[in-house]
Amino acid sequence: MTATSQVTAPAAPPAKPASGWRRYRWVIGAVAGFVAISVVRVVTGQSDLTSGGTMAAALALAVPIGMAALGGMWSERAGVINIGLEGMMILGTWFGAAGAYFTGNVWIGLLSGIAGGALGGLLHALACVTFGVDHIVSGVAINILAAGLAKYLSVMFFTDTPGGGGTQSPELPDFPSITIPGVSPGLAAIEERGWPVLSDLAGILHGFTTNLSTLTILAIVLVVGSYFVLWHSALGLRLRSCGENPIAAESLGVSVYRMKYLAVTASGAFAGLGGVFLAMVASSNYQEAQTGGRGYIGLAAMIFGNWRPGGLAMGAGLFGYTDALQLRGASESVHALLLLVAIGMIALAGLNLYRRKWITAAVAVVLGVLLAVWFVFGEVPSQLVTYAPHVTTLLVLALASQRLRMPAADGMRYRKGLG
Repeated sequence: MTATSQVTAPAAPPAKPASGWRRYRWVIGAVAGFVAISVVRVVTGQSDLTSGGTMAAALALAVPIGMAALGGMWSERAGVINIGLEGMMILGTWFGAAGAYFTGNVWIGLLSGIAGGALGGLLHALACVTFGVDHIVSGVAINILAAGLAKYLSVMFFTDTPGGGGTQSPELPDFPSITIPGVSPGLAAIEERGWPVLSDLAGILHGFTTNLSTLTILAIVLVVGSYFVLWHSALGLRLRSCGENPIAAESLGVSVYRMKYLAVTASGAFAGLGGVFLAMVASSNYQEAQTGGRGYIGLAAMIFGNWRPGGLAMGAGLFGYTDALQLRGASESVHALLLLVAIGMIALAGLNLYRRKWITAAVAVVLGVLLAVWFVFGEVPSQLVTYAPHVTTLLVLALASQRLRMPAADGMRYRKGLG
């Protein structure tokens, strides 16, 4: 008789709950950023930094980026990299415009655009999940295919229509908008006072409560709903397990293929909704190359947000805000942002000193001083103002890269039964 000894590894100590300030670091960061913007606005006198018009434009520009980011999060949480979001947005713009124009109903246009984006997501899932194609290769192929297909369909269906052509659709119907009665005039009056913090808050609320598109409200609901579905439901747990360890998920009875198909198709649907917003809310018709790289910026917002809904919403808002400033021709306001970034660098230096990261703190101090000198003695070139959103994308990704954790199996070519 042989005795078999079983060695049991010591149990890992329970994870320490996050301290109070760490638990609410996003809220603390948002409040600190808002106060800093208010200070910069008072010092520089650039009211456009927090005006209702800028905030309304920023929200409108953030929605399509946020929908692309949300789509990327769903896909990558299931382990499938999706750089085809740009192409899925293109499909959303064209099919949304076609559905709305030929039926005269904006809601049918919305469903058509979502279906067009979902079709792109389904194609990506078929290539990556079923046939094991490299995720990057498939995404690039979808971007190229979507652009060519939209061009071909435009020539076929819009060329002989009044106001349409091979590169654009005729004018489209509008989604209904909502203004909270009795609130907007009061907020506008407080905004005009120019008070620190209070007038800035009034400007933000004024922009967010005046002529708010129903599609914007739907997008906000989807971001919040995605948080509850992915982090507070059995479906979300199964889906996220496929992005962390699909082999372990398979051993527990999760249909990994089904979860990946669901996530990637939903990813395309979200991107398609962003495309509909571009064609029917941000503009009055479909136009060729309308997405303008927003699918890629959405990916950057997703990475900045650490693959979580709240973070990606903040990232989309940041990119939409810088885009709004440059589109409104506020070059002086973009110049004022140099002071804001300098303040942020000094704050980052202080945080790194607290963490005893001396080199990072020193670099942040040097950058902060250089930006402050640039603000005082220089000016922002017009070319840099035009590319402010793209420069912001690079800066944000560079600063956020040290704290990111992507899903462990993101990009993995999973084959059933190989575990």
